[in-house]
Amino acid sequence: MIDWTFLTTKPKAVAAGGGIGPQLFNSFYILLLSLLVSVPVGMGAGIYMAEYARPGHFTEAVRLATEALATVPSIVLGLFGMLLFVNYFRLGFTILGGALTLGLLNLPLLVRVTEEAIRQVPDAYREGALALGATPFQVVTRTVLPAALPGLVTGLTLVAGRALGETAVLIFTAGTSASRHLFDLNPLAGGGTLAVHLWATFSQPVVPDAARIEAGAAAVLLLMVLFFNLAVSLPAQIWYRRRTGKR
Repeated sequence: MIDWTFLTTKPKAVAAGGGIGPQLFNSFYILLLSLLVSVPVGMGAGIYMAEYARPGHFTEAVRLATEALATVPSIVLGLFGMLLFVNYFRLGFTILGGALTLGLLNLPLLVRVTEEAIRQVPDAYREGALALGATPFQVVTRTVLPAALPGLVTGLTLVAGRALGETAVLIFTAGTSASRHLFDLNPLAGGGTLAVHLWATFSQPVVPDAARIEAGAAAVLLLMVLFFNLAVSLPAQIWYRRRTGKR
């Protein structure tokens, strides 16, 4: 049963009645940190590839590398993140290491989605803005990006949904344990998320009410993805319709 106690209390090691509070908070915290890393870099690279990069062998090589990175299994990137952040930088299993690795996982998808969304904007928009005296930077920021907003929002929701449900990357970088505090903003604390907690409870059911925790965590995870999609897409659609006058 999903209630306020289940959502806010800490899980128990061997006794029944534990909740998912720290894991629920870590899921949103890691998602936020990973988006802070991946969105500026990924969307910036997509804008550059669509608007500024000159056609040539180097540009095609970058596109090919981006598509190749997008097909890398998440467990491989999780092992890379463990070698880089956990071992080389000696961060251990932390929220910061998990967020950075998630950012790397989402970068190729954000680059490709952003580039394709911007390329879908008709050239007449750019030509009209330039004819009115806008600078190339103003054309991109005030004409192209608002017109490409639906595609950009779609890419953002895909990335966020993937990050919320990711397990392989976070098992190797953020770990399976969470802080004992409900709202721990320390990025070097344990980074067990709700998806990882669901996997751990299913694979190693120690507590007697493991089935209850699994069902509740799975339902909350689905609701989290739905909530984030609505929280991002609805305001963006309302703003886009008001700006363009479409209904």
